[in-house]
Amino acid sequence: MAASSLSFLTVAHHPIFPLNPGRLRRPHPATPTPKPLSAAIRCSATAPPAAARARPIPPPKLVRCPALDRHASRASRLRFARKLLTLLLSKPRRFLPLRVLRRCRRFLGVPRDRPLVPFVLRYPAIFRLFHAPVSFPLSPSLSTLAVALTPAAHALADDLAALRGSELAPGLAAKFHRLLLMTPRHSLLVSKLAHLAPDLGLAMDFRATLCPNHPDLFTFAHTSHGHALRLVDDPTPPPSPSPLPPPVRSADRLIDRPRRFPHLPLRRGLNLRRAHRDYLLRFHSLPEVSPFEPLEEGASAEMAERRACAVVREVLAMTVEKRTLVDHLTHFRRDFGLPNRLRAMLVRHPEMFYVSIKGVRHSVFLVEAFDDDGRLLVEDEMLVGRDRLEELVREGKRIRRARKKGDLAVDGDSDEDEVEDDNVVDDSLGADGEFGDLFEAGVAGDDWNEVGGIEGDNEGDAESDAMEEFWVKKAVAEGLVDSGSEHDVW
Repeated sequence: MAASSLSFLTVAHHPIFPLNPGRLRRPHPATPTPKPLSAAIRCSATAPPAAARARPIPPPKLVRCPALDRHASRASRLRFARKLLTLLLSKPRRFLPLRVLRRCRRFLGVPRDRPLVPFVLRYPAIFRLFHAPVSFPLSPSLSTLAVALTPAAHALADDLAALRGSELAPGLAAKFHRLLLMTPRHSLLVSKLAHLAPDLGLAMDFRATLCPNHPDLFTFAHTSHGHALRLVDDPTPPPSPSPLPPPVRSADRLIDRPRRFPHLPLRRGLNLRRAHRDYLLRFHSLPEVSPFEPLEEGASAEMAERRACAVVREVLAMTVEKRTLVDHLTHFRRDFGLPNRLRAMLVRHPEMFYVSIKGVRHSVFLVEAFDDDGRLLVEDEMLVGRDRLEELVREGKRIRRARKKGDLAVDGDSDEDEVEDDNVVDDSLGADGEFGDLFEAGVAGDDWNEVGGIEGDNEGDAESDAMEEFWVKKAVAEGLVDSGSEHDVW
């Protein structure tokens, strides 16, 4: 064949060169992606779609509320006075020797390197130092002094006892009844109830004063973990959750009109992220759950959290100040079915609860019980005890100022100096004891000689004793130690 006949295979000025096999791009074989080994077993062959899965919300940010933080600060300043008052009221004659009281440092929250006498002298209107007439020494020492209540503190304790015994006895018994109904076995340990009893307005001797007066409701049982308060079989249906009155608002405001879209009530000054707000709206769209009825078997995690929030709301609604410590609620996690990460759940629901970090221990408030200015919408009758105790603290501060100035009539007292003085107590506190330790260690016994046995609360060393003796001699020199009476004989 002629060469001209093959001319169609070439292009003018662009000859076709043979292809190099090394330049060809060959498709690489798909390498199998190694799958992680897992021991999870799925019952269904297909996984749920990604749209049906709940999107995780970012960790919520704790937004401070100054109005509620002030309540937590007030309770923190009264902590030492309340605990010492509880110890003295647990004794028949309402006094304790100072050498015995030093073994209760952990319960009182006094560190080892601090003497106890200055803490007692901080409240001269509530506590007093005395020595018994039968052992009247030439120079009172640490082994002869005792701490007792003043007449004003005696009157306060008697008035609160009369109020609990007459008018408020049915209401206090109803609180215990509702607490026991929220447990699956209708039983709670007495040592656990002691943590929550002061917040509910109950006295520490409720085991001997309140419960025996209602044999149709309560009975005591001995368990492997200690004494337990058990509910008598009651065929009545479970009660409804505690209602709280809505805040009083004017009807002419535009924001108070009925809304046509889902609304999330938040306190003033609180803004949430879009994902967090959407999560709370979906949470409140779930069916209502009663805290007195157990969940059905196989309930979802959202329904379990729904019931846990209802239980915490019920407990806070029964407290006197509509607040309690987060540590107190953690004692009831297994009894009430609360999650292990209880504080995270409380922070995750700012529309219902507020966690205050004021003080040594964190407090939780029921938001719907307060207005925007931090005032209680409905005040409990037992709040008179807190108000009178605060008045005695202020009276003691005026007495201390008068002693420094040498004048008994001192005006212009303010709470600013009180905060400065009491912050020394809050910042120096170490491990804080619990009210439940009173029953476990025998501090709440009938005889003060039984006090002791608390781990880490033994008497201090020689240096601590010398420091305590110094403050005792200083108190005697300043005339702050009474001579006692015939009722104070040891």
